[in-house]
Amino acid sequence: SQDFKLHQPQNKMSVKAGDTLTLNCTVFGSSEPGPVKWLKGWGSGNRTIYEDTGSASPRVTRAVNRSNTDFTIHIRDVQPEDVGTYYCVKFRKSVSDVNEVFRRGNGTEVSVLAKPSTPIVSGPSQRAGPGQSVAFNCTAGGFFPENIDVKWFKDETRISSQLPQVTEWREKSYNMSSSVTVVLGKGDVFSQLICKVQHSASPTPLQGRYQLSRVLRVSPSVDVNNEQKSPIEVNKTMKFTCHVKGFYPENVTVSWLENGVKIKEEKDSQPSVFHQGLFELRSQLEVQATEEKNGSMFTCLVVHDAQAPVNQSAILWIVSPDQE
Repeated sequence: SQDFKLHQPQNKMSVKAGDTLTLNCTVFGSSEPGPVKWLKGWGSGNRTIYEDTGSASPRVTRAVNRSNTDFTIHIRDVQPEDVGTYYCVKFRKSVSDVNEVFRRGNGTEVSVLAKPSTPIVSGPSQRAGPGQSVAFNCTAGGFFPENIDVKWFKDETRISSQLPQVTEWREKSYNMSSSVTVVLGKGDVFSQLICKVQHSASPTPLQGRYQLSRVLRVSPSVDVNNEQKSPIEVNKTMKFTCHVKGFYPENVTVSWLENGVKIKEEKDSQPSVFHQGLFELRSQLEVQATEEKNGSMFTCLVVHDAQAPVNQSAILWIVSPDQE
């Protein structure tokens, strides 16, 4: 057995999660009876990965079956938990018929690169208005090693954020969470937040996106005007126009009141695009100028996105034909 050699050539190996890892081991020369095994770790915590009777996992197979010299193995679908040092070990039978270590390789230190999942950006459950500060969160998981870089952008502009919080998820696998606070603007309907994640296991940055229109609310301005000059002759028709403009999202209800009593409601109106993605809507009310309506107040009442009503009023003044 003096001429027996065990050759485990790889000192360090790095493999991407999901790929196949090949661990090489060859033996030469004569030796005493006893098996060749692959162990993960050394000492009391070691675990047998492969031996003559088979492998501890269906992912582990011999490269050359029944070879007496080539004990190379393949580990399919490598995962972060496969990180560790692997040893090719030749055992021999002792006098008491127990296997004892005869030769072992120097060990192959295996690292696994697992790229993060696609980042997911989440926002608040309720909408907020211009000038309000809103918190957003970006998460990604299942990566290894734990070093990760996160940058936030509003459209193409970099915005500052705190360092990401990295936590261990399971053995040799990590999750990341990063937060940022954004002050919403009236013109943010078309704006988006971008969470850009860079990790050594991914050749290109991974991105999560969030449209700010999902959380933005811009309340409307309301103007009421009449198309005819006031006062108007009795029995003529007066047209009042309610201009609701600069709001987002588009769900809005417009009602007309005469002296506080509802006389008309528009629920299914179709707003048009006003400016920067905001909406506008015009609602008209025709009133016959009878004498009893002189001095009546007509109010346009606007309820936008289930918020408190906004209103604007105009008064109808009537003049008889024989009056100056």
